[in-house]
Amino acid sequence: MLYIAARDHVFAISLSASSEQIVPQQKLTWKTKDVDKCTVRGKNSDECYNYIKVLVPRNDEMLFACGTNAFNPTCRNYKMSTLEQDGEEVVGQARCPFESRQSNVGLFAGGDFYSATMTDFLASDAVIYRSLGESSPVLRTVKYDSKWLREPHFLHAIEYGNYVYFFFSEIAVEYTTLGKVVFSRVARVCKNDNGGSPRVLERYWTSFLKARLNCSVPGDSFFYFDVLQSLTNVLQINHRPAVLGVFTTQANSITGSAVCAFYMDDIEKAFNGKFKEQRNSESAWTPVPEEQVPKPRPGCCAGDGSAAAYKSSTTFPDDTLTFIKNHPLMDEAVPSVNHRPYFTRTTSRFKLTQLAVDTSAGPYKNHTVLFLGSEDGRVLKILASTQLNASFSTQLLEDIDVYNPTKCNVRGEDRRVLGLELDREHHALFVAFSSCVIRVPLSRCNDYEKCSTAFTHKLEPADWRLHLWIPPKQPSAHQP
Repeated sequence: MLYIAARDHVFAISLSASSEQIVPQQKLTWKTKDVDKCTVRGKNSDECYNYIKVLVPRNDEMLFACGTNAFNPTCRNYKMSTLEQDGEEVVGQARCPFESRQSNVGLFAGGDFYSATMTDFLASDAVIYRSLGESSPVLRTVKYDSKWLREPHFLHAIEYGNYVYFFFSEIAVEYTTLGKVVFSRVARVCKNDNGGSPRVLERYWTSFLKARLNCSVPGDSFFYFDVLQSLTNVLQINHRPAVLGVFTTQANSITGSAVCAFYMDDIEKAFNGKFKEQRNSESAWTPVPEEQVPKPRPGCCAGDGSAAAYKSSTTFPDDTLTFIKNHPLMDEAVPSVNHRPYFTRTTSRFKLTQLAVDTSAGPYKNHTVLFLGSEDGRVLKILASTQLNASFSTQLLEDIDVYNPTKCNVRGEDRRVLGLELDREHHALFVAFSSCVIRVPLSRCNDYEKCSTAFTHKLEPADWRLHLWIPPKQPSAHQP
């Protein structure tokens, strides 16, 4: 089943149904009742709808959905089999943004809902948040502290081992002398974090750490792709767990895009490395000397590593809690696999926006194929070599113009690819735009306009903020 989250609606599409058009098997309609209140606030009338921004599995039978609800974020549970509501609504604040254009991520892990978004009407308070657990306390990042989060744009969240990882881009606090420079980050929290003591970090994360993701072309002068656009879940590269992401250049730089991969154990090495600090507002950011790092090591999970003797983070010493509060940033960046991108593109004026990866492509299922969506409605199909060598070899298999104005007819063409979802079983790629979803066959086709099928739903104005999701056959947490 393919789930399409849109404005006022969620559609369930059967992947096995054969049809010239993509036809919803089920449709959920959830419209806001707060339109009048929304327009009175003087907000853009286009935002006075219910944009479904969260759609994740709560368990094998239940979907958890949250919508902007005309600037009154609200969440509900729905039965996966029928899309019928189950139980009462819950407040969506800190779980869902107030506006459709604000970024957010969310997932359930161990019965708790982990979310990252804006918590207030003015979008001034960014948060990484845990809630809805039966036994775990509600926790969040420290409020209005730029060392923790500074104007973040959240992209992805992953449960892996004892942690939940958040991937985002933000204004780099360590490079303020250069103006507003965007860096990409990975942050980590322990799933068994219970917050700090009544004196330090009570009801806040005690395990929050973040590190820069380094996607760059090496040389005498490194060329950086600093802005994360899209990221995969954990997959295997060279028999090692890794993630792949699309990165682009800064907004005021030349137009460029790249695909970089990061091993999960390299991410762990960064979190086990040195911390970064700024001694005063005038000084540069430097590594914290190891002898100044308290024990148990800040960022450790209770009952593990140097914190093995502690049953709960609430019993951590004040020194450890105070240090982590003031030093969430790691000194070393996470290096990309082979210290270079898989693929770069700097000759087009259109940036890449989305990524889907098939690590078992080909007749013998031994090839890795990347599908890269772009701002101009195209999808690049790239054959990538993942072998350990000095340079990656990639081959452009196809450059497909997916956007079809006859099937995605809206006022003012928005050709930006908003989402890619791979249906391996049926050899198809679903491509989401602001006004439609296109199904593209993965086998070669001489005329994609004829081969592809589309799903549109007449809405005025046609403005969906689509995202796609195909549930795994057996949902389970990744293990290292």
